Amino acid sequence: MIRPRWHGLSRSTRWSSWRRWDQAIALLAATNLAWVIFDVSYIPLRNFWLQRNLYPLPTLPLVVPLPWLPDITPVYDRIKGIEPHRDTQRYLEQFQVLDQALSSPAQSPATVNPLLERQRQLTLGMLEANPFLSSGNTGALEKIKNRLRAHAGLESARQSASLLFDPDHIKGVEWSQERAFWRTQILPLVETNYWRSLDDSGQLTDLSWRIDTPFQLLFLFDILLRTLRLKRRYPAIRWRDALLRRWIDLPLLIPFWRLLRIVPVTERCSVSGLIQLEPLRAVISRGVVALLALELFEVITIRVVDALQQIIRSPQLPQRIRGFCTYQTTDQNDQRELLELLRLWVPLLLTRVGPSLRPQLVALLSHVLQQGMTSRIRPDTLQRLPGLLKAESELSRQLASGVIDSMLDLSRTTGSRLGQHDQALDQLGTDALDRFWEELARVLDDGPVLEQSQTLLASFLEDIKRSSFRQLRDQGGVDDLINELDGLNFSPSTGPAKPPL
Repeated sequence: MIRPRWHGLSRSTRWSSWRRWDQAIALLAATNLAWVIFDVSYIPLRNFWLQRNLYPLPTLPLVVPLPWLPDITPVYDRIKGIEPHRDTQRYLEQFQVLDQALSSPAQSPATVNPLLERQRQLTLGMLEANPFLSSGNTGALEKIKNRLRAHAGLESARQSASLLFDPDHIKGVEWSQERAFWRTQILPLVETNYWRSLDDSGQLTDLSWRIDTPFQLLFLFDILLRTLRLKRRYPAIRWRDALLRRWIDLPLLIPFWRLLRIVPVTERCSVSGLIQLEPLRAVISRGVVALLALELFEVITIRVVDALQQIIRSPQLPQRIRGFCTYQTTDQNDQRELLELLRLWVPLLLTRVGPSLRPQLVALLSHVLQQGMTSRIRPDTLQRLPGLLKAESELSRQLASGVIDSMLDLSRTTGSRLGQHDQALDQLGTDALDRFWEELARVLDDGPVLEQSQTLLASFLEDIKRSSFRQLRDQGGVDDLINELDGLNFSPSTGPAKPPL
């Protein structure tokens, strides 16, 4: 059974302080990454942290309150340079004064009416000036308008605000119901508005670097420490190369694109053993490698076949063949290697392989001789004699044995002589090879064999190319290859993997 690489890995019994240090840094890096995600998403999610209400379905009025979450906006707003907007803050404070006056039965109309008029003017001013532009929360103002229209039953938000703060309207309704509407529908939207200050460079104030800088200094110290450890382990490596080995930690040091820190954090957690990513990496790499393997094989096949076709179609093919001769090239290594290969294989075939085939060769030649005698030597009148067939079989066997033994003795003698290092034999072999290449090139030049051979061989290679691609398509794609790899990795049997269910 072929086991995946992450199975059965032997853990080191040595739990050194370096491993504990790496795990501690990995945990701090994970903490820093969690804070970075929170810091980046704080402005878009400030309404959630302010009200601590979850809206799972934005299209429906479904609210899930989360009162157990702490209110972090008073602290983190200062880091982001967020301050209460003056207009909306004045609106909230004025509403508190109006609420206290209307909730107290001792207040006279002379005291309440100016407060109602003041609140009406602030509401109309908010609808006209749109103070939510500074926070990019214009949608809150549109929600306020829609809710005022729905509550008052009018088509104009301004007329609705004037009606709701009219003294006659207040006298005709219960203030407790009106207060519930304002506190649950309007004031939470007003509270979401804020004003963000600018720093000396004209950018929005962001003091999160004060929190991130200690982490960055710690990461820089760890990178230098890892470089020193690598230098001690491999003294021949240069400091620059040792430092570049930790290029993956670069996002931990840069103050922008901080979400890229997920890459070095994941790498550190995996190397330190806090998480196991080898199965996921193996699955991803298997798919990528399988896809690249199929594409690469197709490209290589096309290039190789096209190159062979160009060589075959080339009119200089006879000259290329003559180039194999020793007197046509200055590099004698190729010719010498070919002679050494022939000296190695020819004696092997003549002295060891050939004699091992003696019974088969005798039986083959005996059968051929007997068939020849049956068809040409024996008359038809003697075919019915019972002993003649046996005599012919024995004669053909003896003749075949004699011929084969003579040929094998000759092959042994020839092979033994060819296996010996002889300068004259080497020269004769070189002359024979040169003559072979020369005659082959001459024959191709003289007759129509060259053009016909080129056409046939090019067509043959084209058929091979098309059939190979057709076979690849018939065998399936990347999914089938991955399933076959899974069968090799996880099948307990030694036989072929079962097809997937």
